[in-house]
Amino acid sequence: MRIGDIEIQGLARLAPMAGISNAPFRLVARECGSGLTTSEEIDAISLLRGSPAAQEIAKYYPEERPLAMQLLGCDPELLVPAAERLQEAGADIIDLNMGCPMPKITKQGKGAALMRDIPKTAKLLTAMRKAIKVPFTIKIRGGWDDEHLNAVEVAKMAEEVGIDAIVVHPRTQSQRFTGKAPWEIIADVVQAVRIPVTGNGDVKSMADARRMMAETGCAGVMIGRGALGRPWVFDEQYEQLPPQEQWAYRERVIRRHIELIKDHYRNNPRYELNQLRKHLGWYVGSGLPGVAATRGAVHEAKTPQEAESAFWNWFHRAGEVYVRQREQGLAQEEDLVSAAS
Repeated sequence: MRIGDIEIQGLARLAPMAGISNAPFRLVARECGSGLTTSEEIDAISLLRGSPAAQEIAKYYPEERPLAMQLLGCDPELLVPAAERLQEAGADIIDLNMGCPMPKITKQGKGAALMRDIPKTAKLLTAMRKAIKVPFTIKIRGGWDDEHLNAVEVAKMAEEVGIDAIVVHPRTQSQRFTGKAPWEIIADVVQAVRIPVTGNGDVKSMADARRMMAETGCAGVMIGRGALGRPWVFDEQYEQLPPQEQWAYRERVIRRHIELIKDHYRNNPRYELNQLRKHLGWYVGSGLPGVAATRGAVHEAKTPQEAESAFWNWFHRAGEVYVRQREQGLAQEEDLVSAAS
């Protein structure tokens, strides 16, 4: 698919996730096959004030490009200069977060709250479109709640003001991340507009991605929670590998991710430990021996060395079980049968 003049390779790409989609994880996902990556949401006010946190989020590796940077806000007087700043910093695409469902965000009129007043949001998008020279995209939800499913109306408005592409997560704001994602809403948006639509929600494999594209007609797929602890989900060749090679692939990716986290946050030991705890906890795959104990040890680690030691002690033991189960045809990637715990 193409977003403006940017060509996106592959079926799927990594979704922006607050506190997760930082530069190390994005680069790992990119190296595993993500066709595009998007930064965590960057609050326009924080960016313009020079907040260290916002500046940290905006950091990226040149190898990531093309890279989309996502803004969060509701005031055009702030979003316009913030978008221009990110554009100058090297963003290949500017994305506006119109889908975050969290109350602390929506109470400020940001995220999914932008879907509640379409005429007002149209003025905001128009102002941003005039200032942004690179492709401009938005990420939306199915609507505010079941009584206000207005993704199609919002998408039509966005197309009219010149938005280049749309990502649709079909759950409503009130659903947040619960229940099944109604993919038919994605299909409705695809039918309503001519610009590229990317689907998002309940995609945990490339098979899911292909099914979403077949069922909805979307031009691409975005994977969020399905990539946590599994960035190899973007590599279509992974599932074709023998079990032993799959486990070796995982080890290479995890070691690469650890290396990137340590390098990227070498001046911020506290955040380095936070990221290692978080991601190594996700890399402890479900359905294998010692999962609960290992995750507990990783999350309670006081140093990066403790977190890594707890993880690798588990990883090498669990690998033997994983290979044996897969060779015996007893387990699938998402439903491994535990030998012990």
